[in-house]
Amino acid sequence: MSEQEILTEVDGNVLIVTINRPDAKNAMTKAAAEGIAAAMDRFDAETDLRCAIITGAGGTFCSGMDLKGFLRGESPSVPGRGFGSLSQWTPKKPIIAAVDGYALAGGMELALSCDLIVAHAGAKFGIPEAKRGLAAAAGGLIKLPRQIPPRIAMELALTGDFITAARAYELGFINQISEGPSLEAAKVLAARVAANGPLALIASKAIVRESHEWTEAEMWDKQMAYTAPVFTSQDAREGATAFAEKRAPNWQGK
Repeated sequence: MSEQEILTEVDGNVLIVTINRPDAKNAMTKAAAEGIAAAMDRFDAETDLRCAIITGAGGTFCSGMDLKGFLRGESPSVPGRGFGSLSQWTPKKPIIAAVDGYALAGGMELALSCDLIVAHAGAKFGIPEAKRGLAAAAGGLIKLPRQIPPRIAMELALTGDFITAARAYELGFINQISEGPSLEAAKVLAARVAANGPLALIASKAIVRESHEWTEAEMWDKQMAYTAPVFTSQDAREGATAFAEKRAPNWQGK
């Protein structure tokens, strides 16, 4: 793996992961996917890291898979984790996509695999695979109808047309639009997330992501499996104590 294809930086309690192939519009390669996987393993392993941001260098988020690599038979995926190591798997902690320029094909699928999305006002999103005789098989056809109205998802899949950041926000696909670089706005959002209890963040993410699959008969028990350890944790006592003492909590992640 070329170490330069993926750059990492720690900003407080936030891990910033940058796809660093600007000359190729940050098209995803196998090496880049493996680099993201390694960064996510670090993210989950280091207790001081509470939120991650994934972004792209050079004013573009990700233009999809590297077609030269595709023609060589290379897959920009990690077994068990999928495209960019995130389409079929997610870290236990929250991750934010910071999108400038284009998030197309696998790039849009990478963004929709994140928990939150911040996009520059000029950003464009799309799953244009059908225009190339392909299909958005890295989650676009499965996840997008769960995140925006299904008929709009069907239109994007069948036409391959792009949508603007304003339209994406209108559809509820992205959380924020930034006038400046999306990374700066994402850092502000990540800091708000990272200020909260780390065990609460992990449990909350899991429940929000998984609960749509739970039946009404099982949902309370399944939720309890995640929340019970949170309510009995040292952090829960610390949170209540800090509130009473009017100070910032000192989270321990236990």
